[in-house]
Amino acid sequence: MDAPYNQDASLTPGPAYALERAPAAPSKSAVDLAAAHSPQFALAPLRCEFCCAATEDAFLRQHLATMQAQLRMTFICCAVFFVGFAVCDAAWLGLVPALLVLLAARLAVAAIALIGIAVVRRHPLSIRLARAVASVGELAGCAGFLLIVLLRPQPMALHAITMSIVLIVLYMYIPNRLIHAAAIAAATTALFLVLARGVGRLPGAELGTMTLLLTLANLFGYIAARRHQLLWREQFSAQTVLKNLSIRDHLTGCYNRRHLHAQLLETEIARAQRYSQSLTVIMCDLDHFKDVNDRYGHYGGDAVLQVFAGLLQSMTRDSVDSVVRYGGEEFLLILPETDLGGGVLLAERLRLAFAAAPIEHERQAIDATASFGVVSVDFSGVVSAAAQQRMIACADELLYAAKKAGRNRVCSRQLR
Repeated sequence: MDAPYNQDASLTPGPAYALERAPAAPSKSAVDLAAAHSPQFALAPLRCEFCCAATEDAFLRQHLATMQAQLRMTFICCAVFFVGFAVCDAAWLGLVPALLVLLAARLAVAAIALIGIAVVRRHPLSIRLARAVASVGELAGCAGFLLIVLLRPQPMALHAITMSIVLIVLYMYIPNRLIHAAAIAAATTALFLVLARGVGRLPGAELGTMTLLLTLANLFGYIAARRHQLLWREQFSAQTVLKNLSIRDHLTGCYNRRHLHAQLLETEIARAQRYSQSLTVIMCDLDHFKDVNDRYGHYGGDAVLQVFAGLLQSMTRDSVDSVVRYGGEEFLLILPETDLGGGVLLAERLRLAFAAAPIEHERQAIDATASFGVVSVDFSGVVSAAAQQRMIACADELLYAAKKAGRNRVCSRQLR
């Protein structure tokens, strides 16, 4: 069981739990509504990636299968055509030793592409490996193309057309980081122009024209790829915002009841069963909340709800525990890897912390308390289906038992 619910920890709430009209439940709803301008979704203008590494990783993982499919298709097409154009080498060079060198180079590039496809297929969850394969494939293809230009410099005009197609493939069709694609494209273009001047013996006017055209191709390739990457990530941001809005309560930022029953509870029970761990739920309810609304108005009641939700979120484990707004003033905590003792300890901490400090609202101090019902199931043994189905109902019964016993208290039970 994790440190936050250690049995040896003191129940006395420290300064960290002071409730000064708190950062109103780090209202995730407010963050969601302004997500387009949130640092979480900020985009680096040149790299065209999310500045937040976690967001970029989530984006890449969501689209990893699509990127891998695009990588496979592009590599296969490029490998087939790269080898097929060996016919052109034979037509231009005839049966000379250089023809064998070029054929070997073409086959080597195709082999690298096919090996890359196999590596990606074998490691389908690795983002870093997929990008490494993309970069290696780009470098191998460009190196093979430059070797062809070196050994078969004529006709240079057709090579220039091929160079333009290579740029399109680099920028638009091989899913790689834009900065990597741009660096490889720029380096290949520069080396191609050196070869055009050296072995192609282009006059200055033609070389200058070719330089301008290929520079323009690089520029527009980068602009098109940049636009594509930005739009793709903006779409991801919008989808993330909409998803958060659909699963979270707008006032407190907690998960909503719909998400609890549609996915959350079932997922946590399945995980606890798989790993034979304990799962604990805590039903929480604000005491005399109607009186708070009657005395301080609904804005005062909202302030109490936000502060209480913020306390629940701050005293549970981020990305492990889940806080759900179950009803009007009812909240549900889902605590994986937590036994009954740990759940009761957390509930007592929450009870003491919430009762210890009044909530400031419009120059008034609102005193409020809460009651808690704690239920735990140990999935390391045999657990009846009824126990799994009744976890929330039992926690609700215990909550009302706490209410009947005088409120501002914790009642608990182990289900079997």
